[in-house]
Amino acid sequence: MSAPAEEIAHALSRLALYWRAAGWRAAGAQGLTPTQAEILSRLAADGPMRSGDLARQLGVSAPTLTDAVSTLAAKGLAGRQPDPLDRRAARVVLTPRGAETAALLPEMPEAIAPVLDGLADSERAGLLRGLTLVIRGLQEAGAIPVQRMCLTCRHFRPHAHEDAARPHHCAFVDAAFGDGALRLACADHEEAPEEERARHFARFAAVA
Repeated sequence: MSAPAEEIAHALSRLALYWRAAGWRAAGAQGLTPTQAEILSRLAADGPMRSGDLARQLGVSAPTLTDAVSTLAAKGLAGRQPDPLDRRAARVVLTPRGAETAALLPEMPEAIAPVLDGLADSERAGLLRGLTLVIRGLQEAGAIPVQRMCLTCRHFRPHAHEDAARPHHCAFVDAAFGDGALRLACADHEEAPEEERARHFARFAAVA
């Protein structure tokens, strides 16, 4: 590993430690574990989900998810209901009380927002681009689950425009956008075929 890569890895590890500690504090304030808090937040954002899909998105094992959902159900925060698309399957859903609790969970540690807001637009865009490449690389390696990000979406057209400020194109909204508007968790995401995802990644990574 090169010296710059080592420094980046060290920086990410320090951020992960801070984020994990902040997550424990925020979840604990609501009487939850971080995994339980993640489940509530994900269901609040995306709606009811099958247990398998929820486990994959959170990157946890099926038994871990089952235990967490059972605890949330005992607390009256979540439950299960038949999947309307497959009556043999079940979906995890929020209760009204669970939705209220999810609304109390912060999207990020309190100290992070002012730090990011203090960066220049170009710095935030560069940081988001770099993180997007790192996350997609880890997904390609099978180290983390595939998320609903631009680089895996069938609507994404990397470097489709000559405008350096807004080189990419989203076919879903038919609009150009720049690195600062890249999405890592888009509600309108539709996963592209594997070959198309590979082409997107290669083109995005090749053009700085």
